[in-house]
Amino acid sequence: MTLPDSIRVFERGWLSSNNVLLVDETRAALVDTGYATHAAQTVALVQHALAGRTLDAIVNTHLHSDHCGGNARLQTQWRCDTLIPAASADAVRAWDAARLTFDATAQTCERFAFTGKLAPGDRLSLGGFDWDVLGAPGHDPDSLMLYAPEPRVLISADALWENGFGVIFPELDGASGFAEQQAVLDVIAQLDIAMVIPGHGAPFADARAALERANSRLAWLRADPARNAKNALKVLIVFKLLDVRSLSFDALNAMVANASIIRAAAQQLAPESAWPALVRELTGELAKSGALVLREHGIEAPADTV
Repeated sequence: MTLPDSIRVFERGWLSSNNVLLVDETRAALVDTGYATHAAQTVALVQHALAGRTLDAIVNTHLHSDHCGGNARLQTQWRCDTLIPAASADAVRAWDAARLTFDATAQTCERFAFTGKLAPGDRLSLGGFDWDVLGAPGHDPDSLMLYAPEPRVLISADALWENGFGVIFPELDGASGFAEQQAVLDVIAQLDIAMVIPGHGAPFADARAALERANSRLAWLRADPARNAKNALKVLIVFKLLDVRSLSFDALNAMVANASIIRAAAQQLAPESAWPALVRELTGELAKSGALVLREHGIEAPADTV
């Protein structure tokens, strides 16, 4: 299946999530806006696609920095409505950077406002189709998905990728997340899906195979929660590295000690006195996979990443 002309996906590389532009006769809306350092690129992509039209609305599936980091810049460019998960509204209103996880993950996001809230059970009309708003806790407790029964398209954000799903962050802080992720996968399995637009990676048609892989991975993580913690640390180290391009081991160790979610992940893997050794071990593994380059005093992003 090819997507309808009214649905356009900007497949982004790390650090940004994918953006989904939905355009009909009355409104143009963008689902998720990427990371802050890519905000100017996001504006340029949207401007080019709209060809003079106005962006009328932003819709955020959840408020991790790679999904909402372009909000402020887009709001400056266009006087657009911004719809966010209702469960995150108080944190945005107060700009609670800890609750919003920006400080906790050593990431950044320019402050933005919102004009409306979305909750499971709501329905949106975007791109000429009606979209059901579905809850998607697991990766993030407040996360949402959008599903259009016609044309059978699911915007899954980080609840389902072609090969997995996002880090199960609640489990790092001792909250429940694995059970919620399982429930979300079960909900997706009941939908009639022709195409999935994930938060990262290309859209894909075979939802059934993706669900099989996701269920297998979730069972593997639940069998040993330290696996989720180790994956989280690797993901957050690489994310930060791609943002700043190089990090000393001193800076890495400080990030582990001071960013609460990263610290919580490290606590599941080793006593605090062993965290420098843990950082060396993880960066060594990441270097072997090609995700980074090891130097004597720190790490660098590979030359071919942008």
